Amino acid sequence: MSTIFDITLILLLIACSVAVVRLKDLLAATVVFSTYSLTMCLLWLHRGAPDVAMTEAAVGAGITTVLFLIAISRTTGRER
Repeated sequence: MSTIFDITLILLLIACSVAVVRLKDLLAATVVFSTYSLTMCLLWLHRGAPDVAMTEAAVGAGITTVLFLIAISRTTGRER
């Protein structure tokens, strides 16, 4: 059961990584990147590292997403 959960999370991480690279809309890419960080947080938590999981959630999904959203609001929001 644990292995299936790990494999599911890793497949979701790979799918998020590919989606972030392929998306042309920067706002959508930021949301998917936030999903990537939250999935990584779940993986760290499941692997027994709650301190790393909390850091990933705070920095990866929280602060980084806010900084990306502020940067996108100051640009056009679309990749050329």
